[in-house]
Amino acid sequence: QVQLVESGGGLVQAGGSLRLSCAASGRTFSSYNMGWFRQAPGKEREFVAGISRSGLSTYYADSVKGRFTISRDNAKNTVYLQMNSLKPEDTAVYYCAADPRETPGSSWSPYYWGQGTQVTVSS
Repeated sequence: QVQLVESGGGLVQAGGSLRLSCAASGRTFSSYNMGWFRQAPGKEREFVAGISRSGLSTYYADSVKGRFTISRDNAKNTVYLQMNSLKPEDTAVYYCAADPRETPGSSWSPYYWGQGTQVTVSS
């Protein structure tokens, strides 16, 4: 079992940057594929980015490719989401997710979820 705690959300102007962090409990962090989802008001939760157990493979939604970068530090049990060139449409609650088997992607259904962190981008 793994518990996930997100941090790093906040208010930023359009064009700015934020880095989200997700700290995971447990000693088997490297056994989990990790990723980020987001949910904007009135919309369904959507996949944003994912990373394989080793960190060698990454996956992105088309809407964030070239602007967001996912990374992980298995020694620190942490996954990051660097968000650059933020747009007002990136405003959402961002959720960290983990799964021991499924590969991240647009149809990913991870087993473990964090509580979320709010990201607000002003125009």
